[in-house]
Amino acid sequence: MPKELLSPKNDFVFKLLFGEPKRLNVLKAFLQAVLDLPAEEYARLVIVDPHLHRESPDDKLGVLDVKIHTTTGQVIDVEIQVKPHRHIWERILFYAARLTTEQMKAGLSYKEIKKAVSIIIVDSDITPKDLVHYHHCFRLLDERTGYRFPDLFEINTLELPKLPSEPDGTMLFNWLKMFTAKSKEEFDMVAKTSPEIATAVGVIMELSEDERTRLLAEAREKYRLDEEARREDAYEDGKEEGRQEGRQEGRQEGRREGERHKAMDIARSLLLKGQSVEMVAEVTGLSLEEVKALALELPNKH
Repeated sequence: MPKELLSPKNDFVFKLLFGEPKRLNVLKAFLQAVLDLPAEEYARLVIVDPHLHRESPDDKLGVLDVKIHTTTGQVIDVEIQVKPHRHIWERILFYAARLTTEQMKAGLSYKEIKKAVSIIIVDSDITPKDLVHYHHCFRLLDERTGYRFPDLFEINTLELPKLPSEPDGTMLFNWLKMFTAKSKEEFDMVAKTSPEIATAVGVIMELSEDERTRLLAEAREKYRLDEEARREDAYEDGKEEGRQEGRQEGRQEGRREGERHKAMDIARSLLLKGQSVEMVAEVTGLSLEEVKALALELPNKH
């Protein structure tokens, strides 16, 4: 047994755990713990291509962690997001919306659109800290009347940091405890809560012992960390560049302000000598309104 077990929060491990057709019983049990769907929707689950295909060459290409079709064709996206994302809600909305729009193929009627469901597991707080619930289910409704939009769109967020220290009696709590487990003892404890979780923990143990899987999972984690470092460096570089540009713009603004004061002084001198406001404006580059206002301030108004 390796000293450190692979974490199901690693997206490579996550996909092996929930995205393999041979482990549909594990996926089904997890979905049932999260979603309030009729039992018949789970009768035939199909794991499909996780890519959100471009509708035009300019579209952003999306890749989901696990994408599923239910018995009636409902689309479910299950994702894990470990690192806090500055635009997490925009990202969630983008992927959720694409689950609906990608269903529209040539000749398809709008009535054929099926419900799109997103499940996002995050290892950070994305709702206000005073909201203690770790599971939020977002649907569309009219806040004034409470009338709910037809049941075609749903986003579920699961915040691991808000998981309570003591069990709350739900199977979802047990599944999420598996995601936060680190030691073999913690995994063994949560494995006792259900046969499906025991199977999932067994898979994690097996994957952790496989050298090739460990190398791929670690390589994926290294790539993720490198990408985050690259983005942070680019962000810091952008801030520094912005500061430098700001300093340069400040200097330029200072020069412009100095030139303006000089023009105002010249304008006052010319006005005191009896020159017309039109001529002063033309010579100094000030607007006619500025010169007229300046003339009204002078002792000898013209």
